[in-house]
Amino acid sequence: MSTRRRFIQSLASASMLLPGMMHEMLAETAAPAQPVDPLAPKAPMFPAKAKRVIFLYMSGGVSHVDTFDPKPLLTRDHGKEYNGEFLHASKYKFSRYAKCDTEVSELFPNVGAMMDDICVIRSMKCDIPNHSQAVMQIHGGSAVEARPSIGSWVSYGLGTYDKELPSYMVLAPEVPYGGATCWDSSFLPACHQGIRVVPGQEAIPNMTRKASLEVQDLDLGLIEFFNRRNLAEHDADKTLAARIKTFETAYGMQKEAPDVFDITKESDATLAMYGITRDTRKGFGWQCLMARRLAERGVRFVELIDTGSDKYTNWDAHLDIKMHATSAKKVDKAIAGLLQDLKSRGMLEDTLVVWTTEFGRAPGDSAPNEAGRTHQSSVYSSWLAGAGIKGGITYGESDDYGYKVAKNECDIHDFQATILNQLGMDHKKLTYRHAGRDYRLTDVSGRVIRDILA
Repeated sequence: MSTRRRFIQSLASASMLLPGMMHEMLAETAAPAQPVDPLAPKAPMFPAKAKRVIFLYMSGGVSHVDTFDPKPLLTRDHGKEYNGEFLHASKYKFSRYAKCDTEVSELFPNVGAMMDDICVIRSMKCDIPNHSQAVMQIHGGSAVEARPSIGSWVSYGLGTYDKELPSYMVLAPEVPYGGATCWDSSFLPACHQGIRVVPGQEAIPNMTRKASLEVQDLDLGLIEFFNRRNLAEHDADKTLAARIKTFETAYGMQKEAPDVFDITKESDATLAMYGITRDTRKGFGWQCLMARRLAERGVRFVELIDTGSDKYTNWDAHLDIKMHATSAKKVDKAIAGLLQDLKSRGMLEDTLVVWTTEFGRAPGDSAPNEAGRTHQSSVYSSWLAGAGIKGGITYGESDDYGYKVAKNECDIHDFQATILNQLGMDHKKLTYRHAGRDYRLTDVSGRVIRDILA
């Protein structure tokens, strides 16, 4: 307090403060306005299975018939015409890697070995087979306009456990299709926006202090005084309250984030599980390990984005489906390592792990010798694990060739409703008033897929 008083008095002596303002700031009995903390932990609407979510998003559109949805008839009828197209069999062999009956392609042997803990949904469906629209829908629920991301909705509904860290963090080496709409809070308060982490030497800009702690405390203390005085005059200004909280979170991150991103104390066995070394600073293995470290420190929603919008390096296999082999090799061991690590620490019981992409790819093409696969939104695959999800099962079916849903369709809003349900939130009641109407993540549809819940 004495340091603060000296600082204020020095400002006054330099004629930077009016006498009345100085008196107000020095008044020890003054009670600055205390805004409601928008990131304070909130109780779920009903008992929750999940405390947090780790959302694994594969940018570009993963082919279901080459990964998690085997089609023996497609293999048998390779080259035949079907509905004006030529069928193209998968180039990858499917096998059972775990005790359950779920078959997975050779692209994912390590994830395949974890199938006893995974529920594969083979009847996913989205509205539009274009990257930007499909990316907006899987993240924000709408294919026609950018709305708050699912991570922002979770932050808004539940807050965070650790006030020094954001409630929603996104580990993304590149910007995917759709850009920052993937983690944007849109009309929700800005403090619920995802904080992007770029793997590298300094994952978050300005994470390291540029001045001494004492000087920074003085600077922020003065800013806080003016912010709170302004808030007292505009106590209904939710935007101002969110902005104040954003400053506080940024300050807290400078204290806690350096330790969070320091993996040097992890055991050799843990690092090997993710396929990384002690000096690793990027790659999907690093992203997965950081997801576990952030989740165990209270970050409510962690999203990992694999690659960006470059069709030569992401899952957009227009040119050649063989490119999937390179993409899968980068993530397979890391994802399996994440599941194993969470399970060994007892965290898989209350951590929901989501693996998805924006749409699938077509089993056939108008050209008989086409090496790649085109976009398809009518059916594709995603999977869930942990936090009350039945492991070792599949839900829904695509038709014999993998063109359309044949059984138990799972719409994007059904998928999102189920994720929210495991967090203890009713997707119909998680709403926000904007532009004269109540909005929700699932728009005006969606149902919880209860058949996959333990």
